[in-house]
Amino acid sequence: MSNNNNQRPEWVPADAGEAFTTRVMKGVEGRHDGMPGRSEPASPRPASPRRRNLSVDEYVEGVLCGNRTILAQTITLVESNSPKHMEKAQEVIKKLLPHTGKSIRVGVTGVPGAGKSTLIEALGCMLCESGHRVAVLAVDPSSSVTHGSILGDKTRMEKLTREKNAFIRPSPSSGTLGGVTRKSRETMLVCEAAGFDVILVETVGVGQSEITVRSMVDFFLLVMITGAGDELQGMKKGIMELADAILINKADGDNRLRANAARAEYNNFLHYLQPATEGWETKAYTASAVTGEGIKEIWSVIDTFYRQMKQSGALANRRQSQTVEWVYTMVEEHLRSSFFNNPAVSQVRPRVEQAVADGAISATAAVHELLAAFHFREN
Repeated sequence: MSNNNNQRPEWVPADAGEAFTTRVMKGVEGRHDGMPGRSEPASPRPASPRRRNLSVDEYVEGVLCGNRTILAQTITLVESNSPKHMEKAQEVIKKLLPHTGKSIRVGVTGVPGAGKSTLIEALGCMLCESGHRVAVLAVDPSSSVTHGSILGDKTRMEKLTREKNAFIRPSPSSGTLGGVTRKSRETMLVCEAAGFDVILVETVGVGQSEITVRSMVDFFLLVMITGAGDELQGMKKGIMELADAILINKADGDNRLRANAARAEYNNFLHYLQPATEGWETKAYTASAVTGEGIKEIWSVIDTFYRQMKQSGALANRRQSQTVEWVYTMVEEHLRSSFFNNPAVSQVRPRVEQAVADGAISATAAVHELLAAFHFREN
């Protein structure tokens, strides 16, 4: 490998003289950290302690006491797909339910690049300074190929993570419509039981699929930006009909005039749409998450909405209907899971798929054959 006499690598020519200055230094005799070696064998490294399995009551007590470690563990339990964990999670949720429902639930969605995370951070910091306790449920889109997620919202909200009255929980959408699943709903309940009075749900932001968000929040905020083309065609009409307010973000500097023009255009358009919430007029507003301008104003709008809807009884009615809708959504998820995990379906599925791909049978015939296998197994 090297010549010990001149300490040169073997690839250096013998007659190179001083043209090559590379030298091989003698290695350190001893341990990898440079400390002198010892003749006795090194003591074995102690095994890392395993996390103790908490009981249902320990989970509940920890959440109600505001223990952030147990809160995070409880959410992890809720997010688990293990049947054993799901059963335990439901017991925990059942005991926490009497302590839920006291927060303002706000969904934040919008086109990619609209600055949703920056806006949430500015709003969250302002609320924490005002004495509120804020929980942010940031849903990251999962890859359709690897099924993985970056979960980078916590890094984008660096300032908010340092607030003692804030809790940020990034979670993968798992490919579910709108990125909001049973897990997100139950995570929201856990955070409410822990004493957080404002729940901000940041969603993937992929157009009409965000209708799922509407079914779990009180107030639905649609974040838009200017300069992305025709403002009225920038988002499908369906998502605008669900919004309780539209916020044009990045209204600062040279963009301020364009943002104000977009606000006027949206307000004109909103006159022709039915309000998302009965008794409430949806309007467009401007704000800058960077400068903080307009942040207090949009929170005032949300707070006014919450108070009016609570007083009129519309809030209670909305939450009741959302809970019923939630039941049937979970039924659909359970049926879908039962179908694709059915052994008989798994057995005939490759053959049926190939027959459809080859044009041997129609898609309708394939559906009937798969359902027949499913029902046969069920019976």
